[in-house]
Amino acid sequence: MGFDDQDANVEVEDFSLLDRYWAAANYLTVAQIYLQENPLLREPLRPEHIKPRLLGHWGTSPGLSLIYAHLNRVIRRTSAHVLFVAGPGHGGPAVVANTYLEGTYSDIYPHVSQDHEGLRRLVRQFSTPGGIASHVGPATPGSMHEGGELGYSLMHATGAAMDNPGLTVACVVGDGEAETGPLEGSWKAPNFLNPARDGAVLPILHLNGHKISGPTVLGRRRDSEVMALLQAHGWDPVVVSGDHPARVHAELAAAMDGAFGRIRRIQDRAREHGVEGPARWPAIILRTPKGWTGPREVDGHQVEGTFRSHQVPLPAVRENKDHLAQLEAWMRSYRPEELFDDGGRLVAALASLIPDGDLRMGASPSSRGVGRGALEVPDAGRYSVQAFPRGQAMVNSTKPLGEMLRDIYTQTADDPKFRLFCPDETNSNRLGAVFDATDRCLVVPDTETGELEHVSAAGRVMEVLSEHLCQGWLEGYLLTGRYGLFASYEAFAMVSASMTIQHAKWLQHSRELPWREPVPSLNILLTSTCWRNDHNGFSHQGPGLIDSVLSLSGSVVRVYLPPDANSLLAAAEHVLTSKDYVNLLVIDKQEHPQYLSLDEARKHAAAGASIWEWAGNETRAGRPDGARPDVVLACAGDVPTQETLAAAWILQRNVPGLRLRVVNVIDAMALPPSESHPHGLPDSTFEQLFTADVDVVMAWHGYARALHQLLHGRPHPGRFHVRGYNEQGTTTTPFDMVVLNKVSRYHLVMEALRRSARQPEGAQELIEHCRNMLAAHHNYIREHFEDMPEVKDWVWADPAG
Repeated sequence: MGFDDQDANVEVEDFSLLDRYWAAANYLTVAQIYLQENPLLREPLRPEHIKPRLLGHWGTSPGLSLIYAHLNRVIRRTSAHVLFVAGPGHGGPAVVANTYLEGTYSDIYPHVSQDHEGLRRLVRQFSTPGGIASHVGPATPGSMHEGGELGYSLMHATGAAMDNPGLTVACVVGDGEAETGPLEGSWKAPNFLNPARDGAVLPILHLNGHKISGPTVLGRRRDSEVMALLQAHGWDPVVVSGDHPARVHAELAAAMDGAFGRIRRIQDRAREHGVEGPARWPAIILRTPKGWTGPREVDGHQVEGTFRSHQVPLPAVRENKDHLAQLEAWMRSYRPEELFDDGGRLVAALASLIPDGDLRMGASPSSRGVGRGALEVPDAGRYSVQAFPRGQAMVNSTKPLGEMLRDIYTQTADDPKFRLFCPDETNSNRLGAVFDATDRCLVVPDTETGELEHVSAAGRVMEVLSEHLCQGWLEGYLLTGRYGLFASYEAFAMVSASMTIQHAKWLQHSRELPWREPVPSLNILLTSTCWRNDHNGFSHQGPGLIDSVLSLSGSVVRVYLPPDANSLLAAAEHVLTSKDYVNLLVIDKQEHPQYLSLDEARKHAAAGASIWEWAGNETRAGRPDGARPDVVLACAGDVPTQETLAAAWILQRNVPGLRLRVVNVIDAMALPPSESHPHGLPDSTFEQLFTADVDVVMAWHGYARALHQLLHGRPHPGRFHVRGYNEQGTTTTPFDMVVLNKVSRYHLVMEALRRSARQPEGAQELIEHCRNMLAAHHNYIREHFEDMPEVKDWVWADPAG
């Protein structure tokens, strides 16, 4: 079995105490699933001691506890700082049991004390109302990964190791989880972990052979085949296999010693001599029976080693006396009277196996989000663009942000705590200025094109063609206290939308736990948006992540739609240093008109929504003070803003008698009532912007339903007439995209006149003009393959000029 540089021969080591510690963890796991009273079986087990609803997962738990116990052994020997990631997150009772045994659980939750009463509370709280959930969630000490939605453990572990040179992340990957696409992609980690500056990841692929009701793919493959899979990705795996505890203990201890020794040598060599290529990092393949040490047979059916042990092996304990007797025999097989003293505390001999202080995995500072302090973001004034005359300067709106990110990289070169994560799109998204400060990370030998491509082992821009990996690495990086940004094409951020939802749920619950540090926010930049894909088509057009995020708890989500480059910089100043949020920034990468100075943009971002007086005509000479507008034009997003301003210009040029107000929304969460979201505008402010009863024609970046959802609860929401993306797209001209979705300036003009409180002189003629222009557009682009000059060359100017 072993690694070629195995650290020690442990065959002669006595593992009897470690085996008894494992028994204690297994006992407490079973007790949590089944018991509400009599936690140490100090009296015969009776039906009233059993919970009325049995919830939890036993099958993976013995494996998790076995690994945890052996990691404790290595930590005691080496003083290694280890973060434990449980991929099979439904093994929650096992991780809770181990953190309770090591004392971290009681440190955080003193009422769950290390005595008989504490044990009673421990078992009563598991999967019960007012208690704790069955997964390794935010409430579990030592955890920064829940594992409820499978597939993300190894990528979270990899992100946690980045720029964390003193940390080893032990990541247990279940063989059910190993079937997911995200996990399959995660094996690429050796190509991106730099042993000179990063920590290490030790994958432990636990093959117990079964999912909830059937076999697993890797569980049915030969050891040589599974090893070949990991070897092809750059790992150096060893196999530990068996169902005889003494033998498995000896082999697993040898594998652990070898793995930690190999990790130390890889890092020492790289830190002394530099990185010469991808390291052959160790990995462990552990084969043990599912539900090991549990009932072998129930009601004539094999349980141990089969899918029947996945959840609750004895399902009818309160009603079935045979099941009750079998449960008592199972629990007494661990000999709890030898594991806990008369007061209910773990006996001293077993407690001696536990690491000290913060070396306990449940007390890992990294798991609590303890990082390297605040991120200093350069003043956005260094990167602001000229916005005057308004609407006439054309700028790639994300390019100045790339310059800001470049300087963040420079400022953190000696204290690395920021990374940009992106598929192969950093240059495409106009963020390429970062390559003036650092390279793309790829731990491969230099090639002739390496310098040209800005690729090196020392690079800290993380590019890999997987939205899952980019976001998962970033989440692991953030949850261990560092900062970053995930940039993606808008439509393809939906690939990892479920990850965004899961992360928001984690943050929502973490906020309720005072012992958890606030962690840097998950910042997602969506660009190459649905409105401007140019050479791409319908497949690249989809603003659905906005909808997904808006459905989440208002306490943790924010959605920003900056209309121009300075507004994006103003938003970035805030979100890059914020804590405990999911921040969505949506803006296109192409050239767009610029409207606001940086000072105006900062005030606009702080307000969330503003009247752009320069774009309407309410304040023009001759307007009576306090006169209401006839109609309000509102917009959110860069392309909708451009079309709204063009519509406002057309209206004022052609029907100057119309009283028109223009409102721009940069913070989508300003729109719901304040009781629904912390950013929600007070009713008085909302009325100042949109009036109390005037119709509002709104051009919205995403699906119209999302905006209607936000407006629910506002007075008279039916007066908002929303036009947004409605699944009409193709490879076409920029203006044709807004025409196809009926968000064009001409559609907005006709809608505004239709909804106006009064019909101004010339309204019908203007409506007819708009129809004619749409017809002309249809014909023009099919003949000339570009937009009409009236559209393409239009820029904002004072309509009264």
